[in-house]
Amino acid sequence: MNYTISNEKLTLVVSSKGGEFQSVKDAEGQEYLWQGDAATWTDRGPNLFPYIGRMTEKSYKYQDTVYHMDIHGFLPYDEMELVEQKADSLTLRLVSSPETRKQYPFEFTLDITWKLEGEKITITYQVKNIDDKKMYFGIGGHPGFQIPIEKNLKFEDYRIDFGEDPKPRRILFSEDCFVLEEDEAFTLEEGRYLNLEHNLFDDDAIVLKEMPREVTLESAKGSKKITVAFPDMDYLGIWHWPHVEVDYVCIEPWSSLPSRKNVVEDLEKKADLLSLESGQEYTNTWSITIKEK
Repeated sequence: MNYTISNEKLTLVVSSKGGEFQSVKDAEGQEYLWQGDAATWTDRGPNLFPYIGRMTEKSYKYQDTVYHMDIHGFLPYDEMELVEQKADSLTLRLVSSPETRKQYPFEFTLDITWKLEGEKITITYQVKNIDDKKMYFGIGGHPGFQIPIEKNLKFEDYRIDFGEDPKPRRILFSEDCFVLEEDEAFTLEEGRYLNLEHNLFDDDAIVLKEMPREVTLESAKGSKKITVAFPDMDYLGIWHWPHVEVDYVCIEPWSSLPSRKNVVEDLEKKADLLSLESGQEYTNTWSITIKEK
């Protein structure tokens, strides 16, 4: 089921399946979200939980038991229930179940709230540990933005602006997209811009750490921009389907990383995962702003 909220600036459509973005339009009806493609990436803007990226052998360990989970966890495939819908806000919930416990042995609730504030969409994740033991997880977003944003421009006219004096570092990955536990300085044009080219993603995602917590997708030739702000996320993925020329780019705020190459991770020992003691709650808000320069 799809839910729609709107204000004077934006109209947002969200699916009950994983709380995935389906559409983001401005007051003139212009679509900013990638609308999917059966030949490449069918998704539009999923949420990722309780794991981000791939697991070695699609597996992890927890207290001497091996569990199996597909890429980006089960949230993208699970139906969420409606908690509240207002004209300009929406909250959906996922509750642990016998099906989730086959992959993830924790009792939890996950609420996602979307709120429109003028030209801004805020997305708030709230995870509650309702188990009697500590739980471990990762969480993040994966929105794909359709570009060019404006007529008479092309993909290569766009860039991602990291702001003043950024010093991001790139996390290195294997050819099959597992973490290599190494990183390197990530060079930006003019010290702040990543100029978009399709071949940037021939080795899959660019994953950064120590980056500014706000980036802007824009063109020097255009008047519109999309800013993604993620004050409490430690990692940023930038991606589109490898080895093809597709008209979108994903800007993905992440709390944690995929598994290391050839390591079936122990959930209790993986350093970048979040954790919650029994009864605790975790809240993280990020945002997307669409406006004129």
